Amino acid sequence: MGKSNNKISAFLERKGVEFSFKRYFVDALGAMGVGLFSSLITGLILKTIGTKAGIPILVEFGGLASSMTGAAIAVAIAQALRAPAMVVFSCVAVGFAGNTWGGPVGAFVGAVVASEVGKIISKETKIDIIATPSGTIIAGMAVAKLAGPTISAMMTGIGIIIMNATELQPGPMGAIVSAIMGMILTLPISSAAIAVALNLSGLAAGAATVGCSTQMIGFAVMSFRENGLSGLLSQGLGTSMLQMPNIVRHPQIWVPPTLASLILGPISTLVFKMENIPSGAGMGTSGFVGQFGAIDAMGSSPEILMQIGLMHFLLPAVTTLAIAEIMRKAGLIKPGDMKLDL
Repeated sequence: MGKSNNKISAFLERKGVEFSFKRYFVDALGAMGVGLFSSLITGLILKTIGTKAGIPILVEFGGLASSMTGAAIAVAIAQALRAPAMVVFSCVAVGFAGNTWGGPVGAFVGAVVASEVGKIISKETKIDIIATPSGTIIAGMAVAKLAGPTISAMMTGIGIIIMNATELQPGPMGAIVSAIMGMILTLPISSAAIAVALNLSGLAAGAATVGCSTQMIGFAVMSFRENGLSGLLSQGLGTSMLQMPNIVRHPQIWVPPTLASLILGPISTLVFKMENIPSGAGMGTSGFVGQFGAIDAMGSSPEILMQIGLMHFLLPAVTTLAIAEIMRKAGLIKPGDMKLDL
């Protein structure tokens, strides 16, 4: 029995199949975020620009890009799991089918299973050209068909609970959603994928965007003296995830943007009643996706644009910087604690 287990373990290791939390909920989920950005989110940006600027061709391009969400998710996941080329290409069909049956979550579960099964089958038979794509597609589509809709419904149900709770208790839920989603954005997990999987919209999505924006703008501003303009742009418009190595070494640097998120979340839900859409809720200021999502949800009147500027940029910067300076003066944050290798 022991020898049999050793053989199986050796075979799986040779095939690059590893069953772990990091593999599926960090690497694969992060790749799902890349797939979403390359299709659904970019499509949203193009459609929004096209609609507001009166350019129909951009609206058409955006719609077509969004329609390929499932395929983009699956290819990104297969690549992240280091699947062979034939498995990656076969996952296009799996992702499209999974998205059709169970939305982005269906594409995710189908792609993960298809990638791992495809890797196991690849190069193991004399009819690899048939066996590998067939096995990949059958395994991925079967799981997407059977489990995708159920998992998607469960995630959507959780999202509905969060959104309803935010509507009923906008103050405390605004703080909780803002802080948690902001922290997820900074962690090596895709907040965009989670927001889309939960199908967050309305006030909850608005609070999530504020929290994500606060992490990005907050870290960008409070670490400016260490990282300069390149750090300001890479964190403020890229991702605050760059600070994770520093957070591991100096956890206290996470306090200012997280505390600022707790403060600003209720202002978003109670005062400005800001909203967003699922594809913008978990993106913060990355590529201005959160702002395009807010415009899509609330419109683009001068008043709305001022609210976006205030809640996504100005207040996150001022609030986080104020807290950080207090901590610096108290010796809790020291020079170099947030230095990045850029």
